[in-house]
Amino acid sequence: MIIIIHTSTPGGDLRHQLGRPEYSYRFVVEEFRPLLQELGTIIEVTYPEHEVDAIYADCQRDGESCVFLCFLPPNKVPFGLACPTIPVFAWEYDTPPNEAFGGKPRNDWTRVLGKLGSALTHSSFTVERVHDALGPDFPVCSVPAPLWNRMQTLRAGSAGQLRLPANSLLVDSRHTDLGAYRMSLIEAALPDLLPMPERAGGQDLVLDGVIYTSIYNPHDGRKNWMEMITGFCDALRDKADATLLIKLTHHDPRDLIPNMLEAIYKMGSLACRVVLLHAYLPTEEYNTLLRSSTYAVNTSHGEGQCLPLMEYMSAGKPAVAPRHTAMLDYLTPENAFIVDSSSEPGTWPHDQRQVFRTLRQRVHYQALVRAYRCSYQVARHEPEVYAAMSAAATMALQHYCSMEVVRTRLQQFVNARLSATLVNTPDARHVDSV
Repeated sequence: MIIIIHTSTPGGDLRHQLGRPEYSYRFVVEEFRPLLQELGTIIEVTYPEHEVDAIYADCQRDGESCVFLCFLPPNKVPFGLACPTIPVFAWEYDTPPNEAFGGKPRNDWTRVLGKLGSALTHSSFTVERVHDALGPDFPVCSVPAPLWNRMQTLRAGSAGQLRLPANSLLVDSRHTDLGAYRMSLIEAALPDLLPMPERAGGQDLVLDGVIYTSIYNPHDGRKNWMEMITGFCDALRDKADATLLIKLTHHDPRDLIPNMLEAIYKMGSLACRVVLLHAYLPTEEYNTLLRSSTYAVNTSHGEGQCLPLMEYMSAGKPAVAPRHTAMLDYLTPENAFIVDSSSEPGTWPHDQRQVFRTLRQRVHYQALVRAYRCSYQVARHEPEVYAAMSAAATMALQHYCSMEVVRTRLQQFVNARLSATLVNTPDARHVDSV
């Protein structure tokens, strides 16, 4: 089988792509690559409208099966190709886009998916939302990124102290004049932002104790960084051995860092620490960060699958997180400190109107504070409970995103779609445009 793949973010220097549109799809593609190589020969294309059908024609001539997996949101998937095309996308809201807003028919995902005829996504939540929109018989399957096997070498205990290199952008609340970032001074400094705080002496930063780690793009409004930070400070303000470490995945997050520091300043006197890290870490340093962490933290309004949380839990790190959207598939009270949440009006992220057309999840602040406090108690005083939660995290993610689970599901779905195409092949080139 020939498996053609495409996503919009090139596979070169990712550090300059972080935070740009669809950047996370590149990480998903790379997680799928080893599995796809088992199932067939991969051909990655840059310009699918010009490359895919030529490859497909060669396969037809040679009697070889061929499928195009496009790792992009449905509105950006090339349409009208002769090659069987399956979009692979993430979604984390209650309703998929079902309006042609902005004068663009493609913005109606239900129309696009209906024309394409099938889809792959990463959670049972999204499968249910697609079925709600397109009917229970629409061919869609959940295939999360198969990363569990890769993470198993990192399960052997903790790396102890965490040393972060001075050559990255590091902001430590304990060694930063937070008062310089109160809003009155920030407003007075406009239009120029206040300078970023310098690391004293350029020394490496060493952390130990109970480390809560979260990895996200701070410009992504879904991630709800404000409550993550203030809830941590509120819950553990007197715990000098508690650290919230936030790794910022954006090519240039400096415009938001003053806002984050101001949020810490408003919390008053703190013994705990908040550390902001902006660096594209080599694999060895990234793995050290994971192994030194005690918990993975998520406070988002919705997740399509959440690769960092999946990585940490696969490696045995329990979570502090809400149980909603994609996280319904792998978070349980046995492997996480569950943060209560409930539905509230939301908007589709790419809808310039920002009108309320869907629902997202609102994290309950006091439940987040309790989860931080309970997790600290377990990490410090209940090692048996922590060990059981660690084992439960690894097991849950094995059932969700191991190679064995995803391989079977993906292979069966693709084969079924190719068989359906042979039986009843619509001429996609003659359908009305979307």
